[in-house]
Amino acid sequence: MTVVNFGCRLNAYEGEAIRSALAQQHRDDVVVINTCAVTAEAEKQARQAIRRLRRERPDARIVVTGCAAQVNAAAFAAMDEVDHVVGNREKLDAALWQTIGDAAPRMAVGDIQTAAPAALPAVTHFPGRPRAYLEIQQGCDHRCTFCIIPYGRGPSRSLPLGHVVETARSLAARGYREFVLTGVDITSYGHDLPGRPSLGQAARRLLALVPQIERLRFSSLDPAEIDEDLFRLYTDEPRVMPHAHLSLQAGDDLILKRMKRRHSRRQALEVADRLRSLRPGIALGADLIAGFPTESDAAFENSLSMIDEAGLAWLHVFPYSPREGTPAARMPQLPAGLRKARAKLLRERAAVALDRFLASRVGLQASILVEQTGVGRDETYAPVVLPAAHDKGSIIQARIAAARDGKLWLEAA
Repeated sequence: MTVVNFGCRLNAYEGEAIRSALAQQHRDDVVVINTCAVTAEAEKQARQAIRRLRRERPDARIVVTGCAAQVNAAAFAAMDEVDHVVGNREKLDAALWQTIGDAAPRMAVGDIQTAAPAALPAVTHFPGRPRAYLEIQQGCDHRCTFCIIPYGRGPSRSLPLGHVVETARSLAARGYREFVLTGVDITSYGHDLPGRPSLGQAARRLLALVPQIERLRFSSLDPAEIDEDLFRLYTDEPRVMPHAHLSLQAGDDLILKRMKRRHSRRQALEVADRLRSLRPGIALGADLIAGFPTESDAAFENSLSMIDEAGLAWLHVFPYSPREGTPAARMPQLPAGLRKARAKLLRERAAVALDRFLASRVGLQASILVEQTGVGRDETYAPVVLPAAHDKGSIIQARIAAARDGKLWLEAA
């Protein structure tokens, strides 16, 4: 079988669950495209992949699932190349993958807003990946005006910690040493569970119950929801890596309000300052959207300056992409060329900030997870060029000698 994942780490995790379910059924004839709906470009790439895979695999059963399939099922079902369209809830039902074939419905897409949480199939490994993902949460209760994902994922639902611990133990037994907690809005974890445990409390409990976890990361953190227990973890738990990715989206207060974000510019800077003070040397990343509707030159400059003021190192920059059905799509739009130009400026500033951060790592002793031959990542998620062969998934200790070309090097050339 073939599973092609687009988008986030959550899709990568669920793609492996699908792969496992298909492997148990020996369904080598099935090709799954696990789509993303964050941008129009992501949907375009999925359509291109579907057409390419049909040409390469004319006899395969092509199944389209994921967020784009959930919110735009009819459009994918109308493609001649597609045999089945499966919703985000349905794709996690192992029984569904037993029925994929001539007798299965062309569309199996339910109401994601009312569907009960799926019984997630066990994920036992991530082929080709040196680190393991742990899904702890699904869906989102917030309604940012630019975002289609709540309509593709439904309301926030937390996975019981017992399930997460069991999966982590299974993956640790297979040799994984670094784990990433992932979901749609992981900082909302626990509000729907008995006792309402926070993300920080759950992570501390996970580390206590699975001591084999040597390195722990969080996929993306909403600055409005970071709890005190999570801040303390960055202070006193060395297995939590000195790396945090913040869902900022913009650096201007008016744009943040029009996005319906729940933090201000000042609050974002305070979170960044606090993390740096609690964990000196921490690498901070963020998502930033360029060219949101009504964004003035001054508002854009506030986002641009946020990179330096917040001390950001890793940036995910997106030109704003209108998504049908979202409030922002009905706001006055900026020209596409201006959006792309502003995204380019953000990326250029981000490249300078990254070089500055990498230079600060030179001379330090680093703990490096080997990703593949000649390449690894240190605690801050910085890529490291390895001069010697090491086993994939192993963790080595070495001193950083140089920084260039967006990477760290263990010996100067």
